[in-house]
Amino acid sequence: MTKIKYKRVLLKLSGELLGSTTKFGLDKSQIELFAGEISTLQSRGIQTAVVIGGGNFFRGAQASEFGMERSAADYMGMLATCINGLALQAVLENRYKIHTRVMTSIHMPELAEHYIRRKAVKHLTKNRVVIFAGGTGNPLFTTDTAAALRAREVGCEVILKATKVDGIYDLDPKKHKNAKRFDKLDYLQVISKKLQVMDATAITMCMESSLPILVFKADYPESVIGALENPKLGTIVS
Repeated sequence: MTKIKYKRVLLKLSGELLGSTTKFGLDKSQIELFAGEISTLQSRGIQTAVVIGGGNFFRGAQASEFGMERSAADYMGMLATCINGLALQAVLENRYKIHTRVMTSIHMPELAEHYIRRKAVKHLTKNRVVIFAGGTGNPLFTTDTAAALRAREVGCEVILKATKVDGIYDLDPKKHKNAKRFDKLDYLQVISKKLQVMDATAITMCMESSLPILVFKADYPESVIGALENPKLGTIVS
């Protein structure tokens, strides 16, 4: 068994990964897949935080389609992340018997704990999974920025960016057969090349604290632990 150097990680899951390619909303098999991945991390003694997106329900960028202000659409997206967070919590607790806390940046005490940094750290120290929902709580900020922010706040040693592609490419590999895959990049290269990894705010926040980002393909069992054991399965940004 390969030793993993990280003791506390943040797993960034997009809403798209939790949804179906053909249907709106949640996909049961996808939720179960990632709950299993988190269970594996816990079994290896890795403290795990999760930031979850909401794109399988609604994206703030869809505002113009509905004729609404971007801020209103962003708040709808934040609520979508809470739906995903509660679904993931249910599977983790009911199927895997893992103590889990959903912490939201939007106050909703009947459903989840309000995010307080010290409480989040305490939960992680007690080996509870902490799911951060609601983004940053502010419109115009992505859940990638929320991931960078929360990872820094609670002392995570790496952001695990789960995607549908096995790393970062110079071109979209789905459209360009000659796309070049990177094993390693630095933060400034990501920004200067305008590579679609995370938004510039999130990348800059990680750069300021030397927080590495591991981008990997996560649509199969043990993909997360596999990427931690062998980072060359994805791309590391540091």
